Amino acid sequence: MSEFGLALEVPRWAGRFYLRHWAVVVGLSLIASVQRLVVVNWGDHVPSGVAFASEVVVMAARVLLVVVIWRLATRGERLRWADARAFATRHWPSLVWQGVLLAAAFLVFDVGAEQVVGGLLPESARQTYLAVLLFVKNPTVIAFTFVWWVGLIRQVAVTRPVPVR
Repeated sequence: MSEFGLALEVPRWAGRFYLRHWAVVVGLSLIASVQRLVVVNWGDHVPSGVAFASEVVVMAARVLLVVVIWRLATRGERLRWADARAFATRHWPSLVWQGVLLAAAFLVFDVGAEQVVGGLLPESARQTYLAVLLFVKNPTVIAFTFVWWVGLIRQVAVTRPVPVR
């Protein structure tokens, strides 16, 4: 298998994981979605203490989401740092491809969707556009990125038998 093919295994695994566990991933992500929709769109009417408290709730929900993803993704698996080092040594080009793929996703969904498209809109529509975009991105792009990162760690650190050549 090529290093690019090896790199593609992680987003493929992440897609399957996301679809299998979509209810919990989307459910926990909706906390951030609703908060972003309210604070970004109607932030002028939200007291600063409430806005700050809601950021703390979002952070707690995201930490919980990562913990849940981690627990589900590594159930029954054995992860070892030595395996991660060995994988990185043998398959560093695959890890570079992972960085390229994640950077491309960032360019499309952050720079492209938020900044370029948002910048093309009239000033009066930008705040609502950003609020709706963040509402959609939290259970999709952001949650999928968390799954992808856990999948990457899982790929490099899961103890596997050495293939016979």
